[in-house]
Amino acid sequence: MAYRGPVDPDMRAGPGSAVATIEAHDERTARREGAGTVPRRELTYRFLAAVDIEGFSRLNAREQVAAQDRLYQALELAAGRSGLDRSLWQRESRGDSELAILPGDIDGPRLVADYPRHLAAALRQGNEESADGLRLRVRLALHHGAVVTGGFGAVGRAPIEVSRLVNLKPLRRELRRRRDEDLVLIVSTALHREVVESGFGGLDPADFEPVSEVVKGQIFYGHIYYGKRPRPVRSNPSAKRPWSSLLGRLRKAS
Repeated sequence: MAYRGPVDPDMRAGPGSAVATIEAHDERTARREGAGTVPRRELTYRFLAAVDIEGFSRLNAREQVAAQDRLYQALELAAGRSGLDRSLWQRESRGDSELAILPGDIDGPRLVADYPRHLAAALRQGNEESADGLRLRVRLALHHGAVVTGGFGAVGRAPIEVSRLVNLKPLRRELRRRRDEDLVLIVSTALHREVVESGFGGLDPADFEPVSEVVKGQIFYGHIYYGKRPRPVRSNPSAKRPWSSLLGRLRKAS
C-alpha cells in the first residue's frame, strides 16, 4: 500500500489554496499564449477612398479642429445622400486626411459618380454657411484593389496606391487651378477600367484625363475628373502611353 502522509492544508482544493493558485497561473499562461498567436489574415478586394485637406498645416490649432469637424460632417452627408453607409467603412484618420476601406459589394458607380458630386455640394454648402471664414478644399482619390487588415490598419498595395494618388502633384496643381471649386477627384487606373469604362451611372471615360508621377521609385497612374471643364496643357504627355513612358525612363537609367 502506498504511503499516504498527512495532507498539507495549503494544498487542499478550494479558493486561495495552492491548487487553486496553480490552476489560476495555468489559466493566465494559456490566455497569454493564446493572445500571442497570430490571427489568420484575409486578402480581400475592396473599394478605397482617400481624402486630404488642402493647406492643413498652414492652419492654427483652432482652425484645424474646425476643418476636421467640417470635413467629417461633409463626408457623412455625402455618403448618406449617395446611399452609402459610412458605419460599415473601416476608417483611418490621419490629421488632415482619412483613408477609408469600403465593403467590397457596394455599387461602384454610386461611389465614383454620386459620392464625389454630393461631397462637392456638401463642401460648398459648408463653406457658404461658415461663420469663421475658413474655406475647406479637398482632394479625393478612389481605388479598388487587394487589402489586408494588419495590426495597425490596412496594408497591401491598394492602400499605398490610393494614398499616393491623393497626393500626386498633378492633382494638387489641379485643385489650385480650380479656384472656384472645393474638390478635385482622381481615380486609379483599375477603377477607371472597371467602373468608369462600364458606362453605368452616367460615367464617361472622356471626362477623365490620365496622369502619372514617379514617387519613391515607383510610377503611379491615375485619371483626374474634368467633366466638361477646359483642360490645362498637358505637363506629362506620356501619361497616355504609360508603357512607353516607363520604357523611356528605363533606357535613360541604363
